[in-house]
Amino acid sequence: MNYPETFRYTKEHEWVSVDGDTGTIGITDHAQNELGDIVYVDLPKVGAVIETGKSLGSVESVKAVSDIYAPVSGEVLEINTHLAEAPEKLNEDPHGDAWLVKIRLSNPGAVSGLLSAEEYQAFIGG
Repeated sequence: MNYPETFRYTKEHEWVSVDGDTGTIGITDHAQNELGDIVYVDLPKVGAVIETGKSLGSVESVKAVSDIYAPVSGEVLEINTHLAEAPEKLNEDPHGDAWLVKIRLSNPGAVSGLLSAEEYQAFIGG
């Protein structure tokens, strides 16, 4: 599994990539692998405010329904509408085209408190 060095990760298996004051959020390759075939994704609406550690949506797989927890706080600027028609993209490209939401970070400095790629891989035993 490849975990981009520029991303930051949570122990709940989400990632965030930061560009200026915009954060892109997704679930990790480990998470999609544990979930199995993903069949549905529920995401917040544009304009919603999400808070660190709170559920921002859910993913449903053939095994279970799991909440997606916000790694950082902010206002939702964009959601990945392609996932509504093709949720299986989360299994195919979780760190790329299958991002979930883009948010305006309310506190960009909070990202530094998340796990590095190396720390995350150690956490999952990889």
